[in-house]
Amino acid sequence: MTGAALAALVVGVILERVPVLVTGGGVLVLLVLLAALGGRRSGREEPPAARIALARIEDLRATGGETADVPVTFRLTVAPEPADERPAYRVKISQSVNLVDIPAYRPGGTAVVEYRPDKPWDVRVVTRPTPEWSRRAEAAEIDSAPESTLVSDPDAVTGSWCVVGLVALLAGAALVVLVFRGELFTSDDPPAASKPPSSSSSSSRTFSTSTTVSGPSSSLLTFGRMRATAMELETRVGTAYVTAITIEDHRMAVRGDSALPPAETVHLQSLPYELLPGLVREARTTLGVRDPESWRIDVTPGTGGGLGPRVRVTVSGAEGTAHLDADATGRVTDRRAVGVS
Repeated sequence: MTGAALAALVVGVILERVPVLVTGGGVLVLLVLLAALGGRRSGREEPPAARIALARIEDLRATGGETADVPVTFRLTVAPEPADERPAYRVKISQSVNLVDIPAYRPGGTAVVEYRPDKPWDVRVVTRPTPEWSRRAEAAEIDSAPESTLVSDPDAVTGSWCVVGLVALLAGAALVVLVFRGELFTSDDPPAASKPPSSSSSSSRTFSTSTTVSGPSSSLLTFGRMRATAMELETRVGTAYVTAITIEDHRMAVRGDSALPPAETVHLQSLPYELLPGLVREARTTLGVRDPESWRIDVTPGTGGGLGPRVRVTVSGAEGTAHLDADATGRVTDRRAVGVS
């Protein structure tokens, strides 16, 4: 729910959808309030005080260190006092012990420990016990508890739960993004169908839409990608006759007016898309722009009777902007190189 709420906030801002934004914000505020109430309720419970007991040292091992306090791993059998009504149990702890005190601890010996009844795994060796407990430790004989009584901190295995929580967070976010994937990834402009019809005529309309391609090898210069994208745009606007086509490395856009006659438009599928990448390469290498930073193809209807659409390829770089013109067959008809007025 947290992942979905956060994703709804982002999607609502990007798409300017107030209901989505309000829903995501409301769910997020509700989750924060529930977490705060749960934390306050748990904070009211006072944990029981720590208690002193004797423990048998089953094993100990120093794990290294370059200071006077050396980390030592203890395996203990803790024997709570009879009043605690708890049987002896095993526990494994790690605690820093001063080098001077290490000889006082040996396998089979008895140590004074402090533990919490509500968290039996939370055990600490008392390095400076009171004289009374020191005498009891010297005289005590504690039997080893079975290995089956070993207790451990459940929080020590929260790593796997963190992974599960992260996966759930991403799954919630992905679900919201998946619901709105059409508006987020397939169009930079609102679909033409969502625009209100023109007040002047119910049978004519103007449209403008675009699509962006992404992913590996997503350049529109890839063979077949331009024509496939043009077919997608034709399906979206509902007609193959447009008044302008703009093609960039990862984006194709079309504009049109359904009231215009076909002679004043460009048919999307009549263009030689397979030849356009060659025109881009020629423009990038022959117009004086040594290191082109961007390119663009603009297709517009021909200006004279019987003329096909005009294709203009523009490249830009540090030296300036240059372009070449071609006809509907891909033949270059004019070129304007850098430095040519």
